[in-house]
This record gives sequence, C-alpha cells and structure tokens, in this order.
Amino acid sequence: MRQPPKHSIDPRALKVWKISAVIYITIFWILIIAAAILTYLFEWPHWIVITAAIVNLAFSYLFVFLFPKLRYRRWRYEIFEQEIYIQHGIFIMTRTLIPMIRVQHVDTEQGPIMKAHHVASVSISTAATEHSIPALSEEDASNLRDRISDLAKVDEDDV
Repeated sequence: MRQPPKHSIDPRALKVWKISAVIYITIFWILIIAAAILTYLFEWPHWIVITAAIVNLAFSYLFVFLFPKLRYRRWRYEIFEQEIYIQHGIFIMTRTLIPMIRVQHVDTEQGPIMKAHHVASVSISTAATEHSIPALSEEDASNLRDRISDLAKVDEDDV
C-alpha cells in the first residue's frame, strides 16, 4: 500500500470549520426555540422539543468540537509530476489519485469566513469529477493552483 500524502492543510481550518458549524447549529437552535414556543402556545407534547434539544446538543458537540479535529487530522495531499494524491475522511478514509493529464481546470475558492482567516481552497476539475483541497493558506493555495496548472500543461504538451 502506498504511503500517506505528506502535506496537511492549514491549522486555521479548524477555526473555519468550527465557525461554519456554529452557524448551522444556531439555525437548528432557533428552530427548536420556535418549536418550544409553538408547543407552549398550542399545548403540544413537550417531549418533542426536549428530544430535539438533546439531539441538537449532541450534534453541536460532534460538529463543532469533534468532527473538525478528526477531519483536520485526516486531510492530506501531495502533488507529483504525474498525479495529485488526496487523502481524507472521518469514518471512511478516501484516497484519490488524480492523473495530471485529466486535470482540466484549477481554481482557488474563498468564502467570507475563509477570507477572514486568510485561507482558501483549491478546486481541481477533471472531465468527470471535481476535487477540493480545503483550507490552505492563501499563499499556499495560490502556489498550489499555479503548480498544478503548470504540471497539467506540461502533461498535455507531451501527449
């Protein structure tokens, strides 16, 4: 079996993923509060809101504290002249090899939370799929995008 890729993503990924999770979890807490108000107004069974709150509390812990740490530890990538090697996954480890000759398009992406923390993702498109390397420093993402683009052009010229 092949050795795991050497490079990891930026540690600021943890903060970005936690903030994103807090935003989504907050939406569910607002829905639970709305359900609690409706339960009080219409005298619905209280167990529904209590169960939803307990489930959301568990999800809050998982998605804000546990999963970002696991996700960060598992994300690895490496760029070779002939291929891109990506490894990720929390419960199921996925190892992907992307041949450089298949790369059609390379982008950097950055949402508002990522921009505030100076990280960006590199998106790699082939004819059939799209792959992403999340949360690299802005400089690393730009350099990686340019390197993949150059290697993909070299491979195309050789064919």
